[in-house]
Amino acid sequence: MKKQMSESIRLGVVLAIAGGFMDAYSYMCRGKVFANAQTGNILLLGIHLSEQNWSVALRYTVPIIAFAVGIALSDLIRLKLKEKSLLHWRQISILIEAVVLAGVCFLPQKYNLWANSMTSFACGIQVESFRKIHGNGIATTMCIGNLRSATQNMCEYWHTKEKKKLKKGFLYYGVILCFVLGAILGNVFVEVLREKAIMICSGILFIGFIMMFVDWEKSR
Repeated sequence: MKKQMSESIRLGVVLAIAGGFMDAYSYMCRGKVFANAQTGNILLLGIHLSEQNWSVALRYTVPIIAFAVGIALSDLIRLKLKEKSLLHWRQISILIEAVVLAGVCFLPQKYNLWANSMTSFACGIQVESFRKIHGNGIATTMCIGNLRSATQNMCEYWHTKEKKKLKKGFLYYGVILCFVLGAILGNVFVEVLREKAIMICSGILFIGFIMMFVDWEKSR
């Protein structure tokens, strides 16, 4: 079966780096809120609600909602433009994501709630738009599912000796390593550029947008 441009390993690497970058940026530069890890945000929301820290709870609530809105927008783009646009609908999604993140860099610290919400919105777009690499269900904005799948495939390889299981395991672990690399880059650039660091991530995503014009299967 022919692979889509949006499922190439090259693009998956770029997206995973961007995913790690966004989480490091929002956590290290924007008040300890996760851009991607909504489980962490929901946990912290529950803790602060139990302590009746309403203003702090709001700091986690709005990004969670923004993440869901990003998912919804991605689906609407897919449903409305799938067959009607010169660009692939996923190209439109990644371009919107890059533009939104570019806007975040202009928000000072006093607007962290909106900065985190915009970043989570962009993450929601990415997590819904890009869900496969070479036909395998892989997330580029979080690691728990990838870690489970990687370990499962390695265990199945140990049991069956099927090389395809080994390759899948390495693919999942590779995406996790790219996410870690993105987090390292995010933290490094936050130290240097502070709020403006997210512009680097926007540039990475724009590179991904350009890459989607190339059919990697045909170019081999």
